Amino acid sequence: MISAWIDAIKREADPDGLGMILVHNGIVRGTTKKGEPVRRMRLSYDKERLERLLAEHRKKEGILDIRAWINSGEAGIGDDIMLLLVAGRFRTDVLPVFESVLSTIKNEIVHEEEIR
Repeated sequence: MISAWIDAIKREADPDGLGMILVHNGIVRGTTKKGEPVRRMRLSYDKERLERLLAEHRKKEGILDIRAWINSGEAGIGDDIMLLLVAGRFRTDVLPVFESVLSTIKNEIVHEEEIR
């Protein structure tokens, strides 16, 4: 999926405006942040809130595209939780948007339940 997103953005973007693509691939770890074992996770998310977030940040100066995919249902260790891509002009445009979108998704949009 990431490769397809990158290829599409490179094909469609103004080459003078595309200078950076930043990608995040969150995966299910075998332990919690406290080191306790996890067998799998149950994931859900607010689709409408995600779309509003992405639309809002696509309007930012120097941003060409933002794409996100979030897993839904049960995921095992090593499975993808989320994919996030932010493409833009300069790293000074891309990095703050990437961090803002990622933090909002993790803290407000995705609902995770660790199953031990």
